[in-house]
Amino acid sequence: MKQQGTALRRRARAALRHGGTIAALLLAAAPAWAIDVDAGDYTALPAGTNLGMLYYQHAERDKVYASGRQAAGGNLNSDVGILRYVHFMDIAGFTVDPQFLLPFGNLRGRDQLSGLGSGSGVGDPILAATVWLVNQPQQKRYFGITPFLYVPVGSYDKARALNLGENRWKFALQAGYITPLAGKLTLDLIADVTFYGDNNKFGAASATLKQAPLFQGQGWLRYNFTDTFDIRGGLSYTAGGESKVNGISRNDNTNTSKFSLGMAWFPTPTVQVLGTYGQDISVRNGPMEGSRFNLRVLKVF
Repeated sequence: MKQQGTALRRRARAALRHGGTIAALLLAAAPAWAIDVDAGDYTALPAGTNLGMLYYQHAERDKVYASGRQAAGGNLNSDVGILRYVHFMDIAGFTVDPQFLLPFGNLRGRDQLSGLGSGSGVGDPILAATVWLVNQPQQKRYFGITPFLYVPVGSYDKARALNLGENRWKFALQAGYITPLAGKLTLDLIADVTFYGDNNKFGAASATLKQAPLFQGQGWLRYNFTDTFDIRGGLSYTAGGESKVNGISRNDNTNTSKFSLGMAWFPTPTVQVLGTYGQDISVRNGPMEGSRFNLRVLKVF
């Protein structure tokens, strides 16, 4: 009986390893998998200012990696939007910006990944608020800390491989720093860590998904041609986030680096249009983005 039990456990682990690539896809495809920041996001604005933003991202992934080697092809594409509202206020002498974000969109597998099907709907709403500990508009220098809380009420169906919601609480803590460099050059540095609650309805068998913290570091350089137009380039590195299903590790630890290039323009004093293009440089586990297009429209009121 002991030998039989050992054999069963080995087969279970082998099955999970075999399905690890698809499982990694499911996590990496989530719209808010990492907290990407646009250059300039940690600029503090005067109390009473409101921002309304609409984001759109189209991403295409045509390779899946496991332990640093390509494990599958096919296409996993996504079209995701975010509605975001931000309000700046003063609390005890500190600038704070309570904000609300609502993701929505569509994920779909094609070709060799068509078995994943598709998923659409609303993602998990996000509550956040930055507190600025350094706010020096004359020197254009800022430092802020932002907690994020993900509320698990988004679209989720355990029978589907792809979902916009994650059916689990998430908490993230991020810090961002902006400082001018020589001439018209500005540097943005951002770091964050995300903590995950359990998903007790993972997959058709309602398994329990647990995930280790995920860490991300980002850096941007901006060249400001004028006060209303800049170009920017950024690098990002994400690590950690290994997951377990019913206590068995999926060996899907994340080590992903990517780059982005873009521009931002104020066609009017209260409207900004921002666009970036990016792609992954290297991926250890999960899908690799061959291209990613981001568009953001911001309105100040």
